[in-house]
Amino acid sequence: QVQLVESGGGSVQAGGSLRLSCAHSTAMRCTSDERSWYRQAPGKEREFVSSVDNTDTTQYADAVKGRFTVSQDKAKNMVYLQMNDLKLDDTAMYYCRYVCRVWPLTVRDYWGQGTQVTVSS
Repeated sequence: QVQLVESGGGSVQAGGSLRLSCAHSTAMRCTSDERSWYRQAPGKEREFVSSVDNTDTTQYADAVKGRFTVSQDKAKNMVYLQMNDLKLDDTAMYYCRYVCRVWPLTVRDYWGQGTQVTVSS
């Protein structure tokens, strides 16, 4: 069973920065994979934040483009989210997700327990 563990959350004033980290416990043999970040604010649905795949292709939600940067260390099974210029609306629980695809049809999808980010004025 793969476990994902997030860290780096905390409280910060608006305009500040945080760096989230996510480690997954087991290296898997995947045809392709993707590491991503989602977040969920109180009373709202979980939403996509950013992702990076095995080709190092990155994607970002419009709300974080230009402020957040996702990166990965494949050798260490780590993914990071550098968050700059944080805004009040960034306050949420942040979740790490790992998707492993094994040719031809197997998809394994894992989530972490989340790390809280609170931005104050």
